[in-house]
Amino acid sequence: MAGHSKFKNIMHRKGRQDAARSKMFSKLSKEITVAAKMGDPDPDSNPRLRLAVQNAKPQSMPKDNIQRAINKSQTGDGDNYEEIRYEGYGPAGVAVVVEALTDNRNRSASNVRSYFTKCGGSLGETGSVSFMFDRVGEVIYKPDAGEADAVLEAAIEAGAEDVQSDEGGHTIYTAFEDLNDVAKALEDALGEADSTKIIWKPQNLTPVDVDKAQTLMKLIDMLEDDDDVQNVYSNFDVDEETMAALAT
Repeated sequence: MAGHSKFKNIMHRKGRQDAARSKMFSKLSKEITVAAKMGDPDPDSNPRLRLAVQNAKPQSMPKDNIQRAINKSQTGDGDNYEEIRYEGYGPAGVAVVVEALTDNRNRSASNVRSYFTKCGGSLGETGSVSFMFDRVGEVIYKPDAGEADAVLEAAIEAGAEDVQSDEGGHTIYTAFEDLNDVAKALEDALGEADSTKIIWKPQNLTPVDVDKAQTLMKLIDMLEDDDDVQNVYSNFDVDEETMAALAT
């Protein structure tokens, strides 16, 4: 996943961060509405809603927007979103998992399939690539959360399974079922996380050269720009030379 994070940093440096803010708010709102509709509208008694709200705060999403999304789940006349997972192969045979929330299954499937096709990939059946990933919890902190040793110690105390620290920050992995407890313990020790979510973590990585990486970036870009797509995961591996070429 470190490669994916670096990919996103490249896209952000290209000016996508500001342009994508309203789209990001829309996706965060959708997740909050769905989480509240599936459970209790009180984040304290709804783990999924609590995570959705926690992820909205570091993105500077206004409290009014968060509450409006929760209220929408209780009106009875809001959109009925369906959770769908798409799986396929992108350039260089990398595996791609796409999570969507949609009110139109046919539209979403058609769009996602077209993105894969345009980038030389292919959309497969559900389960065709997800077996190459583990479903785990991920908590991300910015570099200023602390030194690597301090974050590692806090993660061990919290019951996390793995920690990866570099110049971009700290990524802490937990068992799927332990995410809420670990995230709470980490918040007590390190403060509010930059991101807390359930992810698809690749078991092994597929090397990608610069030409294929550029096409892969285009595919991820197209997928993440789609209003129905919430998350995109892949198992690519890009070396430092290729990363430098992409960043220019």
